[in-house]
Amino acid sequence: MSLDLYSEHTIKQQTPMMQQYLRIKVQHQEILLFYRMGDFYELFFDDAIRAAQLLDISQTHRGKAGGNPIPMAGVPYHAVENYLARLVQMGESVAICEQVGDPATSKGPVERKVVRIVTPGTVTDEALLHERQDNLLAAVWQDKSKYGVAYLDINSGRFNLVELATDEALTSTLQRLQPAELLYPESFQNLIVLEQIKGSRRRPDWEFDLDTAKHLLCQQFETKDLIGFGVENATAGLIAAGCVMQYVKDTQRTALPHIRAITLEKNEHAVILDAATRKNLELTMNLSGSIDNTLAQVLDKTATPMGSRLLKRRIHTPVRDRHELNARLNAISSILDLQLGMDVYDGLRQIGDIERVVARLALCNARPRDLTRLRSALQALPPLHHLLNESDDARIQQIKAQSPQLPHLQELLERAIIDNPPVLIRDGGVIAKGYSSELDEWRALSEGATDVLEQLEERERERTGISTLKIGYNKVHGFYIEISKANSHLAPPEYIRRQTLKNNERYIIPELKEHEDKVLGSQSKALALEKQLYEQLFELIAPYIEQLQIMAAALADLDVLNTLAERAQTLDYCKPELTAGDEIQIEAGRHPVVEHVSSEPFIANPVHLNSDRKMLLITGPNMGGKSTYMRQTALIVLMAHIGSFVPASSAQIGQIDRIFTRIGASDDLASGRSTFMVEMTETATILNNATAQSLVLMDEIGRGTSTYDGLSLAYATADYLANKISAKTLFATHYFELTELAEQQSGLVNVHLDAVEHNDTIAFKHTVLDGAASKSFGLQVAGLAGVPKAVIKLAKQKLTLLEQHQSVVENTSSNSPQQQTLLLASEPSEVEQLLETIDPDDLTPKQAHALLYQLKDKL
Repeated sequence: MSLDLYSEHTIKQQTPMMQQYLRIKVQHQEILLFYRMGDFYELFFDDAIRAAQLLDISQTHRGKAGGNPIPMAGVPYHAVENYLARLVQMGESVAICEQVGDPATSKGPVERKVVRIVTPGTVTDEALLHERQDNLLAAVWQDKSKYGVAYLDINSGRFNLVELATDEALTSTLQRLQPAELLYPESFQNLIVLEQIKGSRRRPDWEFDLDTAKHLLCQQFETKDLIGFGVENATAGLIAAGCVMQYVKDTQRTALPHIRAITLEKNEHAVILDAATRKNLELTMNLSGSIDNTLAQVLDKTATPMGSRLLKRRIHTPVRDRHELNARLNAISSILDLQLGMDVYDGLRQIGDIERVVARLALCNARPRDLTRLRSALQALPPLHHLLNESDDARIQQIKAQSPQLPHLQELLERAIIDNPPVLIRDGGVIAKGYSSELDEWRALSEGATDVLEQLEERERERTGISTLKIGYNKVHGFYIEISKANSHLAPPEYIRRQTLKNNERYIIPELKEHEDKVLGSQSKALALEKQLYEQLFELIAPYIEQLQIMAAALADLDVLNTLAERAQTLDYCKPELTAGDEIQIEAGRHPVVEHVSSEPFIANPVHLNSDRKMLLITGPNMGGKSTYMRQTALIVLMAHIGSFVPASSAQIGQIDRIFTRIGASDDLASGRSTFMVEMTETATILNNATAQSLVLMDEIGRGTSTYDGLSLAYATADYLANKISAKTLFATHYFELTELAEQQSGLVNVHLDAVEHNDTIAFKHTVLDGAASKSFGLQVAGLAGVPKAVIKLAKQKLTLLEQHQSVVENTSSNSPQQQTLLLASEPSEVEQLLETIDPDDLTPKQAHALLYQLKDKL
């Protein structure tokens, strides 16, 4: 929209309605404005052009501005949610402008105002949300030394902040959160980090102010300060949180009683995963960008959407607290021992997604069926509690205590709402009979109209002698007496013609008009009273909001525990033992996703890492299972740290602070980084951040450059991880020269994936055995892939020549492993080439003397 449209001079030149539109639009210039007109939401000027393109709707014109037709587009009000859903998914925001005045008393355009702003991060309408995914609003602030990130789930009230020291940590956090909308200040520098978020939205710097943030948060939580929340020193995070709070207030335009606290995330409580690790392990999204064949898809058999969302949060935020993890594991054991799983599942299905229902109740925008869902949930609690009473597990009894029965609220909802209410309150018929005597009276008057009309119709037939006379009603003309044209001459003189049709005449009489006024008046009074009673219900439910939030969180926890119990039983998982040591001892470990989708029996393998086996150097053929073996180790460790049983026959997991993976890479062309650059960046992240308590997965380091550069980097990386960091490492490589490291250094062990060669083919056994592989089998795998036999034959000849110059690892000092030197074969040097051309027997003493000086110069 051109800026001159917002000037007062231009506005005054428009029609009264368009003046009203522009004065509202000037306050919402950056977003679409849905302006209610009758049965449509209309858009004008640039909004109309943009909406027509985004939604593929017709664009027309209405009137003129500055001599040019005004573009117009519209959507029906009864279908607006479908259009809003599409816009929100595109990252768009929409201001909803409703008629708030009374058309009967308005002089000029009916008063209108924006009642809410729908944005990707603040949507609460059920139709606009993915029920099994969190929908987060986040903000980021950067000061000299760190980033502050705050994020809010308006559909649960969870409000967290985190402070981060590096770009990598910020990228990882945003990848974990995947906010639907991200607010950042105009002065923010590192914009490339924000490109992954579709709903990034720039805000003025003045919205990021520490004093304002503290004031807003204290006002929201009704506290004097923020000391009780443990966030008072997290200034960067608080500044971001202040922006989030202001944005939510601006868009919702209502109280937010369900946002009751703010929490600071601390790294020491979590097993940290960087962005590459989240991507490579395919936790909730696979490498193709879909949810298929992910860890979440295998584990998520939850009964409720709120349980599904909690499970995904736990997958992305594994914890280190042994007490919390053992509490989860013991609860799963109790569910399995008592065989409660199926009954608990059925009970939780009756509970449903009360987390989001409670949020809508708090925001006073819940629909009638939200109230029936809450009622059903409260009715389902007694039998669920009866089941939980069978367990004496502390976690399960805590869940029961945090989800108490609420008989007064249940009784209120049973009294107030009919069994199957309509979708919207605006049509009435929601409040149950007997809840309000006044409402019942108005309804009785309205509903009794049918009897009166039948009696009137019968009387008029007898009085006029017209047997086909009938009384009807439509919204345009109200009640009428209808007589055929053939009988119209029999109409009494007191019949007043109301409408003439092709074959009929319609009349009104004073008695029918009086009845019409009474009926229509009673219907409108009943509907107005019903809306008033419905809004009062929100006030009556408000004191229960905090209890209901605690209940929702507890039942979501139960849902996750029950699901993990079912998965453990169905998929033959074992209970991991979490120890205070530094070992990872896994017997018969399996990859939870690969075994789930594979048609072939999965070959289980052990993993033994400890102080004597800090690094496993893994060799074997391509497609032999190296990557699967490494990933399954990381996933088993991660599953243990979300409190899940694991795919193994037994597992002892020691202290883990971080999980790193460097598996595969692709060009990042948008950032101008090659495959090798991406690989080295990920390697640098690991080498700079890993500790002795980290689990590191390194796959094929150095493949993106020349053989000798790559081998040198792989050697140096393995040496650094083993000797400088002492991290628990799985290091897969095709550089067989590295296998000799294990013979020279303590703490390094060779293992290989077994394969059997037969003629020119290969059979993969996928079994992990001690010792280095005998060869790479690269040519055999190439043959399986369909590479022409002529190419394979020539490659074999070349391989024979190259193997004569194989690189080796030699120990140049038996006293110090750190003094090992990597000796690499290379092309013949100039000295070698010169010596090749010389026959010593043909040289004179003078020529030999000159040759020595020449060789010395070349050296």
